[in-house]
Amino acid sequence: MPQFARYLGIDYSGAQTPTSSLTGLRLYAAAPTQPPAEVPPPPSPRKYWTRRGLAEWLANELRDGPPTLVGIDHAFSFPLRYFEVHRLAPDWPAFLDDFQRHWPTDGDHTYVDFIRDGLRGLGDARAGNSRWRRMTEERSRAKSVFHFDVQGSVAKSTHAGLPWLRYLRQQLGARVHFWPFDGWTPPPGRSVIAEVYPTLWSRTFPSEGRNPHQHDAYSVARWMQQCDAANTLANYFNPQLLPVERTQAQLEGWILGLA
Repeated sequence: MPQFARYLGIDYSGAQTPTSSLTGLRLYAAAPTQPPAEVPPPPSPRKYWTRRGLAEWLANELRDGPPTLVGIDHAFSFPLRYFEVHRLAPDWPAFLDDFQRHWPTDGDHTYVDFIRDGLRGLGDARAGNSRWRRMTEERSRAKSVFHFDVQGSVAKSTHAGLPWLRYLRQQLGARVHFWPFDGWTPPPGRSVIAEVYPTLWSRTFPSEGRNPHQHDAYSVARWMQQCDAANTLANYFNPQLLPVERTQAQLEGWILGLA
């Protein structure tokens, strides 16, 4: 029997502001017996999702909805080196609070680049280095969360998305399990939000006319649906890591799908 009743794949975007309509921000939903289909934003003058609108929609959907597995395409935390350099406690919720204070990218009319350029926030006090990589990035050959302005970078989407993870955590509390920060094994019946990396699966499925953003979101939802049907999600929720690696990954985060 599937662990989840719904699978949401999200291809994220760090472009423009939290209330900008973004063609790169796409959402696909699947159910155990229904293939992934694109979910448009609620009717409004905006054609595409906004980061704020998506976060508010997720909060409403997950608050009382069925157990749902949500895969979001941006990093959920930073490398261990970041915590060491800035002398931060190894505490993920505290990290989210600290990051939002310095990088308030959830603010109205705020671009990530405004903070990078010192026009808003206190980004210089919480800067990173593109040579710093999380263990999961090394395993998956993904780019550093601090590697801006290159093709395939998730730096901007990560810096734009982290405050919205904080928002969801504040809104939903114990209703949602943030994996792996809340533990490696999600409780039965609980919705789960996890970091994903669509590159792991996007070539597995034919694009069928979807653009790259649509296909990435589709691939995430499809992969999660297939794994749950095959009863293999438990293997991915508990990757093969040494105890010291597991401790580090529970602070840095881990990409769902890496064994």
